[in-house]
Amino acid sequence: MILAIHPSYPNSRAYVLKLHRDARPRQGRLIGRLEHVTTGEQFVFGSAEELLACLARDGARPKSE
Repeated sequence: MILAIHPSYPNSRAYVLKLHRDARPRQGRLIGRLEHVTTGEQFVFGSAEELLACLARDGARPKSE
């Protein structure tokens, strides 16, 4: 077995998605918080567009892994 030098799913791109109790994903209402696993940084979002913007903004920063 050969271990990959560069993992397909690095921790620097791992997040925990927490949906608010008022979120209604089936109705398209996404409200919650995105937490970066490695840094603990949190991003609050109030819509699917804001969630994607949080991911895009955080993903644009250089990572150590």
